[in-house]
Amino acid sequence: MPDQSNANPLSFGSEDLQLPDELRAPLRAHLDALRERYVQRGWAGTVGFGQRPALIVIDLALWWTDPRELRQGSNVDSVVNAVCRLLDAARAAKMPIFFTTWHWDPSMPPSPHDRKVVLDLKPGEERLFELDPRVGRRDGERLIRKSYASAFKGTNLNENLTALGVDTLIVTGVSTSHCVYATCRDATDSFRVIVPREAVGERCEIMHEVNLLDIELDLADVMQLESVLNFVEKLGGEHAAQSATAR
Repeated sequence: MPDQSNANPLSFGSEDLQLPDELRAPLRAHLDALRERYVQRGWAGTVGFGQRPALIVIDLALWWTDPRELRQGSNVDSVVNAVCRLLDAARAAKMPIFFTTWHWDPSMPPSPHDRKVVLDLKPGEERLFELDPRVGRRDGERLIRKSYASAFKGTNLNENLTALGVDTLIVTGVSTSHCVYATCRDATDSFRVIVPREAVGERCEIMHEVNLLDIELDLADVMQLESVLNFVEKLGGEHAAQSATAR
């Protein structure tokens, strides 16, 4: 019997960038088959959690989370909700938390890439790079304003993580095929990388599916949200027990 779940669209993204219904199940079946072939070749090993994880929330700012903002935004409510669950658990566990957004600076000299994706911001629209209020960033949670796709390039994120003794980076946010992917790519040489499947997403269905598979094959452990939550909540319980013992 065919897997009916393979025909269901993603819970996020832009309607005009969804796969046609007749292509969705065959594409996902093909990606599943590709994954198995890569596994047979020795790809998609498991890195696992280390002892000192940190959580990074990539670009959950209004520019990306407001579906009315058609240039970059889409309906990523399910991703935001999943990230908020992780944030609650991470805060309870006293885990280091980082956020990113775009460093909009109109004085920045233009790059060739500016011809590919023209921002064309109007006065006042820089507010769109403010974090979505649903994530509720708190004092002590670092906000990194980046000028490139990767949260590492041109920032001091690596130094921050190293200073904290972090060995595992839980990567969440948007967009799977761009900033999430680039951050995982730069993180993987220094950190164990964990990607909760339901806590990443983007506007385009096929770009999400293909790039998430690439992340799983080569860069990170792509896990169910509940499994990551279980780990973080267990860490929080251990932290609470240690604090009680120290009193």
